[in-house]
Amino acid sequence: MNKNEIIDDLIIKWVNIADRDLMAAEQGLKVYPVLAEIVCFHCQQAAEKYLKAYLVKHQVEFRKTHSIMSLINLCSTVDGVFKDKLLYADLLTDYAVEIRYPDEWYEPTIEEAKNAYRVACEVKQFVLDLIHMDK
Repeated sequence: MNKNEIIDDLIIKWVNIADRDLMAAEQGLKVYPVLAEIVCFHCQQAAEKYLKAYLVKHQVEFRKTHSIMSLINLCSTVDGVFKDKLLYADLLTDYAVEIRYPDEWYEPTIEEAKNAYRVACEVKQFVLDLIHMDK
């Protein structure tokens, strides 16, 4: 495999894993009771991975992070439109870690979970359009 093939393969892997997180979130919204914190967590994970796929595409190194804003800032070094279009997606960051542990546990509402899912879907479409992937 040449360098471009390796990069393309890695992008596909990031997107596929992100798609699985988004699928888990979607399924979580269809069951009763809705475990909103789990749905929100998977939405954050999906958005994070789509953004990382974009960074891989453009060979921008990133550190291990769950911060959507940090990833948006890195993506903006390639294309400033990220800050114009996705700043609001940072609301997903709090669902990465904080809501999953008892010292800072917070239970989002079903409406928050639905909003998180909508935002994650928007991040997905935005990124896939820019990296020219159809899903």
